[in-house]
Amino acid sequence: MAIATLTAAATAAEPTCGADVLGTSRTVTLKREGAAWGTAQHAALPGLAPGEVVLTFDDGPRPESTPAVLKALADHCVKATFFMNGEPLTRHPALARQVRDAGHTVGMHGYRHDNFSQLPAEDQGRDLKAMMAAYVDVLGEAPASYRFPFLAESPVLLKALATLGITVMSVDAGAEDWLPDQTPQMLADKLLGQLGRSGGGIVLLHDAQDQTARAMPFLLQALKGKGYRVVHLRWE
Repeated sequence: MAIATLTAAATAAEPTCGADVLGTSRTVTLKREGAAWGTAQHAALPGLAPGEVVLTFDDGPRPESTPAVLKALADHCVKATFFMNGEPLTRHPALARQVRDAGHTVGMHGYRHDNFSQLPAEDQGRDLKAMMAAYVDVLGEAPASYRFPFLAESPVLLKALATLGITVMSVDAGAEDWLPDQTPQMLADKLLGQLGRSGGGIVLLHDAQDQTARAMPFLLQALKGKGYRVVHLRWE
């Protein structure tokens, strides 16, 4: 696996950011390549210092919750990466473009959110083709990154993505925010506990979850309180 080239593209938070918000400490640009990162399944993303986190969101866009996530991120001057499913991307193209136009990065997360370990190879290929077509149709550019639904990576799609030069993003820490009936404090405790073990890295959250959307201001403040610094990812 080739090592990604990391280039610092920005070092300061936006001018409207105050000292009391989390902010984005820097932006890192990755090469478009068939790499795979995230210690849940692969090597750690190179170039991240201890205490640096990359915020990522799965399963959107969803009109009932994604706008609240966007507002919380904007209020804290934080940039993130949104791994979108093809079906909601197609249903809500304006919201998908709103995410992109707010300065966030958009990646792919499977067209139907299937568990590919349970699908025939032909169906896996059809899902990837549909996902890529939806991405290009809505966002007008070639996709550069992909996260497997359920993190259920398959040899068939890993090979296809590597051939296409699309980076696979796994995770390093999360809040298990897909589990029901969790308060902001519960989500923060889980997230900070996992980050305490990993030291930082790629964070998995879900903008399609109402409880996550409600908790975002609290979670961002909790990250700031513990001294974590946000790194935004882009691809060349």
